[in-house]
Amino acid sequence: MPAKTVAEALQQAELYSDDYLYCFIKLPANAVVVAASIVAETNNPFTALLVDKDEVTLMLEEEDYGEYQRRLLDAEVSEIRYRLITFDIELAPTMVGFMATISAALAEAGISLMPFAAYSRDHIFVNQRDYEKTIAILNTLKGTQSA
Repeated sequence: MPAKTVAEALQQAELYSDDYLYCFIKLPANAVVVAASIVAETNNPFTALLVDKDEVTLMLEEEDYGEYQRRLLDAEVSEIRYRLITFDIELAPTMVGFMATISAALAEAGISLMPFAAYSRDHIFVNQRDYEKTIAILNTLKGTQSA
């Protein structure tokens, strides 16, 4: 049965991560076809493509960036490498406060995060240097929630 509250969701969520480092990449707004073709060719458990009126953004595994770099003209690539953390629990799209609770706990520790929402699961990326500290904070947060 799906979690009904933020506390239940946090208690029940498994924290999943892979061993990859990720690059955050900004492209011009007209690069959507190139970016989408790269996403279609990758074979990793997480890749993100976001398009808005001003830019195209990719979150790619570092090795994939190396492989496709020549096709990413005018790319602006973050110097920071990121680690993925997935909250491996199905979340209702109507759940309110899940990411706010996580964001508040990490903000208190001075940790920046980049959230990504799939249809039923939430993901965050943190600087690779903050990964272990983030996992510890999230595990503490999971343990302190009362349903």
